[in-house]
Amino acid sequence: MSLDVSPALLEKAERGEVDEREFVDCVRVSLPYAWDLISSLVAQAKVDGTDFADNQVPPPSEQARGQLLRALASDAIRGALQRHFGVRLAFQNCHRVAVFLPSEANAARYDRFTSVREQLLNQSEELRDC
Repeated sequence: MSLDVSPALLEKAERGEVDEREFVDCVRVSLPYAWDLISSLVAQAKVDGTDFADNQVPPPSEQARGQLLRALASDAIRGALQRHFGVRLAFQNCHRVAVFLPSEANAARYDRFTSVREQLLNQSEELRDC
C-alpha cells in the first residue's frame, strides 16, 4: 500500500467527501521521508531565493526510496503535494527530486530538467539498479 489510510478517511472517501488537506496529512504521515525531503527542498529554494532546489543524495534506505517513488509516481499524491507547497515537482532516476517555485524563468528550467537530454546526462553506474 502507498498510504496508511485511517478508517475515518477511508469512510469519507467511500462517501465521496474527501478534503484535500486531510489527504495531504495522510501523505505526510504515511511517507515521512518523501514529505521531509520535499519540504526541505521548498524551504531551501525560498531561503536561497533561487526558486529552484534539487536533491542529489540517494535515499538512506530502500524504505525511504520506496516512499519517494510512491509519492512521485502517484498522480494524486504528486498533484496534492504540488498544490500544497505551491511548487512544480520533477523527478529523475530514483532519487533526484527538484522543486520549481512559480516563475517565468522556472518554466524553461523545468523543461530542461525534464528533458530527455538531462535524463541521459543524469545517469551513473551506482544508480543503475535503483
